[in-house]
Amino acid sequence: MASDFLIDLARWSLVQSDQSYEKTIVGAAILDGGRVLGCLRAEPPELAGFWEFPGGKVEPGESESAALVRECAEELGVQVTVGPQVGPDVPLPHQKALLRVFEARLVGTDRPQALEHAEVRWLGPDELDQLPWLPSDQPIVAAVRARLAAPTA
Repeated sequence: MASDFLIDLARWSLVQSDQSYEKTIVGAAILDGGRVLGCLRAEPPELAGFWEFPGGKVEPGESESAALVRECAEELGVQVTVGPQVGPDVPLPHQKALLRVFEARLVGTDRPQALEHAEVRWLGPDELDQLPWLPSDQPIVAAVRARLAAPTA
């Protein structure tokens, strides 16, 4: 009887935590030489002044990796290769969206430019907590810091 209760509780928990998201937002933790690229939002006004990992919305029929490559080209003028996910999925309740951040590496010699941001900056692990991050990106910062501490970052 107790085991039946636990099974029912587990099923209820899975159903209750299942949310449908209308869109996925992808972000890039672009790593280079033990640093990660941070981008300062210029707009909209309510987000200006906050730092984020670059990226954007996955378009219909587009893979998450393809969206991230496209977004980095549009926002930063660079080509990237996309690696594994960094940190947890972050629900964005007001947008009915899910933020998913991936490790990325620069390809070629182009350097990131602030094409859609007020500023871009390479950040070491000790600098990450010195900046005001978007609330949605804050859960990713700890995972990025741990990744930067890894020998291959």
